[in-house]
Amino acid sequence: MQSDSFGLIRDIKVDDPSSWSQLFLSFDIDWAHDGVLRDTIELVRPFSSKITWYATHSSSLLDEIRQVCDWELGAHPNFNPLLDCLSDVSAPEVIKNLLSIVPEARSLRSHSLVQSSRLGDLFVSSGITHDSNDYIPCSSKIELRPFTLENGLVKVPYYFSDELWCKSKRTREDFLALTRCTGLRVFDFHPIHVFLNTEDISRYEMTRPFHRNPKELMKYRYKGYGTRDRLIDLLSMV
Repeated sequence: MQSDSFGLIRDIKVDDPSSWSQLFLSFDIDWAHDGVLRDTIELVRPFSSKITWYATHSSSLLDEIRQVCDWELGAHPNFNPLLDCLSDVSAPEVIKNLLSIVPEARSLRSHSLVQSSRLGDLFVSSGITHDSNDYIPCSSKIELRPFTLENGLVKVPYYFSDELWCKSKRTREDFLALTRCTGLRVFDFHPIHVFLNTEDISRYEMTRPFHRNPKELMKYRYKGYGTRDRLIDLLSMV
């Protein structure tokens, strides 16, 4: 039986189904402007839900997130510059630098889901216990569950990404049907898409010049059913 409540990813215990029978709400902060991140924080705060926030950078708002006992800060490292040969900062340095900002992080999701066996060992040696780097959509018909790798890292696959849904034509009914799936149910949202109420990835792309200007960006918020509405539906249902 699925439980209509939210949990924290760091609290998942593979051998205890009651620890992962809830819904899990997570946000990839993705260097969001403080005004954009503030918008999401204020939107979700009244619902008193457990939330995992994957941090990418230093912000005074991280301290506000820390003050909410039902929220956790995780790490959202970016290894893409290494893959693109645009940085000489090593993977261990990427993790070390980010964990200096969120030293309490026990769960992790890499930007662009970059992972490998070597990175997995690095995560474990850095104190990370839970990794949510595997996107497996509900359309796969696979009932998800967490599992443990040989190095002790708990893998927590997720089945909803607001960004990927904005690349397809999905209805409100399609989204609500996700909550009725069985197994592990982890949702991944991004503050920028919540702010824009993104319904199509083209809205995100065309507004890139204004992503650091919330006042201007507000003019481009979608008026129909989009990412913000999906998040509100999810929170209101629970």
